[in-house]
Amino acid sequence: NKWNIPGWLEQEVRERDKACIYCGVAFTQFSVSRKSAASWEHITNDASIITRENIALCCCGCNSSKGQKQLSVWLQSKYCFARGINSESVAPIARKAIQG
Repeated sequence: NKWNIPGWLEQEVRERDKACIYCGVAFTQFSVSRKSAASWEHITNDASIITRENIALCCCGCNSSKGQKQLSVWLQSKYCFARGINSESVAPIARKAIQG
């Protein structure tokens, strides 16, 4: 993969993250819906942090909306409010990142 995620970590994350860690949507094939297809996410926006605590899968819609924003800032966005995404609704991996 283009993010240099080691195979063992990629497998571990794919087993852990069966739905978007932010909005909870079930992943689809890219050909079915680009928005709900899985994409690699660096929870903390630093591509050099390749750890099980920072690498996750989220839908392309959330990933596109979050962009380079800090997670805590993004959670205050109109996108998140409209979808009921908040620090309590996200997956445990994202909650841990918020708590620091």
